[in-house]
Amino acid sequence: MVDRIADIWGTRTPFARGERWPVRVDQKLAEGLTEDDVDRWVQSACVLCSNGCAADIAVKDGRMVGIRGRAMDLVNHGRLGPKGLFASWQGMESGDRLTQPLIRRDGALVPTDWDTAMGAIVERSRALLAEKGPLAFGFYTSGQLFLEEYYALAILGKAGIGTPHMDGNTRLCTATAATAMKESFGSDGQPGSYADIDECDAIFLYGHNMPETQTVLWARVLDRIEGPDRPLVVCVDPRETEVARVADVHLAVRPGTNLALMNGLIRELFVNGWIDEEYVAAHTFGADELRSTVESWTPEAVARTCGVDAEDVRRAARIFGTSQRVLSTVLQGFYQSSQATASACQVNNLHLLTGKIGRPGSGILQMNGQPTAQNNRECGADGDLSAFRNWENPDHVQELADLWGVHPDKIPHWAPPTHAMQIFRYAEQGSIQFLWIQATNPAVSMPQLERIRHILDKEGLFLVVQDLYLTETARYADVVLPAAGWGEKQGTFTNVNRTVHLSDKAVAPPGDARSDLDIFLDYARRMDFRRDDGAPLLDWSGPEDGFRAWQECTRGKLCDYTGLSYEKLRGGSGIPWPCNEEHPDGTVRLYGDGIFPTDVQRAETFGHDLLTGASVGPDKYRALGLNGRAILKSAPYKPAHEEPSDEYPLQYSTGRTVYHFHTRTKTARSRQLNRAAPSAWAELSRSDAAALGIAEGDLIRVTSPRGELVVPARVGDIREGTVFAPFHYGYFQEDRSGPDGRPTAANELTMTEWDPVSKQPIFKVAAVRVEKVADGEGPSAAPTTAASRPADPVGVPPTVGGPEAEAEEAIRPVEPPATPDDEEQR
Repeated sequence: MVDRIADIWGTRTPFARGERWPVRVDQKLAEGLTEDDVDRWVQSACVLCSNGCAADIAVKDGRMVGIRGRAMDLVNHGRLGPKGLFASWQGMESGDRLTQPLIRRDGALVPTDWDTAMGAIVERSRALLAEKGPLAFGFYTSGQLFLEEYYALAILGKAGIGTPHMDGNTRLCTATAATAMKESFGSDGQPGSYADIDECDAIFLYGHNMPETQTVLWARVLDRIEGPDRPLVVCVDPRETEVARVADVHLAVRPGTNLALMNGLIRELFVNGWIDEEYVAAHTFGADELRSTVESWTPEAVARTCGVDAEDVRRAARIFGTSQRVLSTVLQGFYQSSQATASACQVNNLHLLTGKIGRPGSGILQMNGQPTAQNNRECGADGDLSAFRNWENPDHVQELADLWGVHPDKIPHWAPPTHAMQIFRYAEQGSIQFLWIQATNPAVSMPQLERIRHILDKEGLFLVVQDLYLTETARYADVVLPAAGWGEKQGTFTNVNRTVHLSDKAVAPPGDARSDLDIFLDYARRMDFRRDDGAPLLDWSGPEDGFRAWQECTRGKLCDYTGLSYEKLRGGSGIPWPCNEEHPDGTVRLYGDGIFPTDVQRAETFGHDLLTGASVGPDKYRALGLNGRAILKSAPYKPAHEEPSDEYPLQYSTGRTVYHFHTRTKTARSRQLNRAAPSAWAELSRSDAAALGIAEGDLIRVTSPRGELVVPARVGDIREGTVFAPFHYGYFQEDRSGPDGRPTAANELTMTEWDPVSKQPIFKVAAVRVEKVADGEGPSAAPTTAASRPADPVGVPPTVGGPEAEAEEAIRPVEPPATPDDEEQR
């Protein structure tokens, strides 16, 4: 038995480059049950990170009682991480699930029925449409619904209401991933594959704490590292993460200086002749301008700005330039920081300059943070148009109008779509008077929380919240709708590397809870949204109808789903799009032919200036004459919006811990995960703690110009001058105070600033001061297993799971036969 709280990544199964990652089936059943007790296993995939691990749900007596990894799946080969093992079905079964609608009466939320709740929503909707028009409506959704639900939401919002004010919490975690790929390649859609881990000679992780954000993917990396031909590892992170511990080069940059580092790495490629000149000439545009932009960024200049060693910059560049196969992965350390899109585009540029893209072992994964963020972006439930269409291209808008049966002017495309930060600003100003939030908790996850609370509580804002539990956000709502969740509904979803999985319904939702799709379809019917020919706008009877409608929307597009079906996805592995007649078994990698969707009629965007965010526009874009070439985009480095000062001398950054997901809606309801990381903390370096007279566990106050955090200190392995806090911890109570009466939400301190291109908020850069409040009563509750481990472990109890937390982990001795997809990965 392996304690998967203490041993996060499980038993090692080493393998060599080019070999198939060995199967290891992870399983967890309810206490006292064995496999013989299970009535049936139902196919699904885990939704507690963006990895998309295929899984089967154990059902007994109409209840979910366990989970196991699917051995044949190309994503996880049977493995599951701690969140999947301990919070998937367990997080759905808490006694405080919402089981009936709530409506606000005399200032309090009281139970009601669906007709009353939906009647109130429809009455307000019709009145606002008549009085104010579609611009009074805003929709803020998630990265955790199913594909079919996002597509329904996109249609009812854009072709039913007709509002441009639609976005998701994907704006907080993956907007830069999508934007960087659009700017460089012409379209969203990951070029690389997880299988590139099996083939690479080097792996670069840029602001990506993979061991805690994608635990199963890190297990794959660890198994390569422990194999006979270990890949070199380069880590860019101000903390000493588990990546840094195994890295050949650790670049612990100052928060907010990522672009300076990337400009320096690019310069080293030019200076040392590590450029594939033939590939650059044939398949890219903009090399001369890029060379000019990076010219001044010598390793010494990078060292001064970023606070790293100049020789380490040279070593990292040498590894990239001289390795035959390189995989790059990028996440929040780049996306939620200053000049996010420019920094992420420079990662793309490294690969384009060397031709290391589209072939085994050489790829880019501009990562997501959530399990279905890719579907939100594809379907257009955020600011994008469905199936990677370009809102500035009238032909693309006409295609959607024809599909949806409405006039093209009904679909908002007269100005850039409204991003989440602007949606909340419009609600603050009063122009948005109806805000519908699904499966997300902005009262904890958005920046500058004091401001967000005032907006959610604003007089005149009609707030609808659709969720599993009465979250901090739901407490402000006028109407709360109880939603069915994972295992309680059917649908499909797509992970980071474009792999589509089917999730079948395992059990009925509790009480009167309904699937998000049923809620959207009910709203469309009650609003009587119709096509121009008089037929219902959404005439689907269930998720499979939605999937077929989505297939037609994607026909001929990069994200082509026309070769997929529920039946094809059932019983085997997930399948990566595009999947169509040309690629009947899916497509593992994109751009192996060096042809990119940058043609005017294919491009999802006409691009932006990476420094200012100004749009290029169709005429200037057409004049570039790209003809399928990628764009080597760049920008000059500028300092962060907020830098340390005498009053606020330290730099503040937020992030994640391995045991929780987002605002703990599910993971806090898992006794094993909550016991491993029960409450908030803040991390300081040894030197900063000593200078401030702070010891492990002391109560400290972290203050920014926007708010304060009062939590125990973890003295850990983080660069001097930097303070880190996990963002998961909000307030289950009705007020701002945590269980001990102190503010514990990390986003009390973060600022309302965003990247000029992706519009992603900046959570990684803020100026703070720290002071001791009281002596500690013992060590902080921070875990000891990953990046939050104490610098001095003496006296700090190790994080363990104990008997209740042990996963029924097995290593199956017999591998299933390789699928065609496995062979294609090779």
